[in-house]
Amino acid sequence: MTPARPELDPELRALLADMPLRSELDSEALAQIRPFSSMPVEPLLVGRAVERREATVAGADGAQIPLSVFSPAGTESSTGAPCVYWMHGGGMVMGDRFSQIDIPLEWLDLFGAVVVSVDYRLAPEATGTTLVDDCYQGLLWISEHADDLGIDPARIVVAGASAGGGLTAGVTLMARDRGTPAIAAQVLIGPMLDHRNITTSSGQYSGTPGVWTREMNEFGWRSVLGDIKNEQVPDYVSPAMADDLSGLPTTYIDAGSAEVFRDEDVDYATRIWAAGGQAELHIWAGGFHGFDALYPQAVLSTAARRTRNDWLTRVLTPAPADGAEKTAGMGILPPPPSSP
Repeated sequence: MTPARPELDPELRALLADMPLRSELDSEALAQIRPFSSMPVEPLLVGRAVERREATVAGADGAQIPLSVFSPAGTESSTGAPCVYWMHGGGMVMGDRFSQIDIPLEWLDLFGAVVVSVDYRLAPEATGTTLVDDCYQGLLWISEHADDLGIDPARIVVAGASAGGGLTAGVTLMARDRGTPAIAAQVLIGPMLDHRNITTSSGQYSGTPGVWTREMNEFGWRSVLGDIKNEQVPDYVSPAMADDLSGLPTTYIDAGSAEVFRDEDVDYATRIWAAGGQAELHIWAGGFHGFDALYPQAVLSTAARRTRNDWLTRVLTPAPADGAEKTAGMGILPPPPSSP
């Protein structure tokens, strides 16, 4: 018997009715889906004042990992732009560096951010810590090339959706433990954080077709973990396993109420607060997994994106000078400038 579950947002439910859904994923289905798991980036660049270049970074084992760099025109002459390092979704088993790239490209438009997206290797061909190691090497490359990229190394934001959100969390833990590079904030969009698949929300979205089900999630984790035993799963691969969530940068987490990852995402935010950290959490009522990436024009999607953008605005806006901060705190406006 299917357990009770939150209702889908009516608009999203109508949109989802036209999407072919499945309840399980296997190697044969993966081979069929992979070629369609990313859209070309070129149409998204039309009309944008953006410069694109390609780079590679050596993985921990020497493999070449592709990176795409998208910069607002003229950024190379500056040194103060924020940077968004993007890790794509796809359940650890599909997608590429252009998957969901419209999300960080919106931040390029809004904040003048340089966007760097990494093509980490996928499971099951790559297993264990390979995926998160690939992402970490890309982060090191960004830090080492900050001047060349025209970015402020103190304003590097790491971000990702779904599997990319889990990898973002893993990279952030890795950077904290290794002491470098500095990360200003992490944005976790419907993140895939816990390989155990034992939450209430995991059980709610099992046994029936969906965008991402418990069974599909099991396949994704089984693909990336390979022969690693449950008690040996590294924190960097399954961040929910980390005992210590202290010392993390300010964090944004969002998810839908009608998705597998809801409860593990809520738990991760709760544990950041318990460790004395700063996290903002949004659970969007009626949202399924990846709703704002699949249907960005839906009312709920625009609200989710706007709220995420507002948070990033606060994070990336320089702190006011001491005098302005004090007068603002007292409810006193600074005097207007004198007339010429």
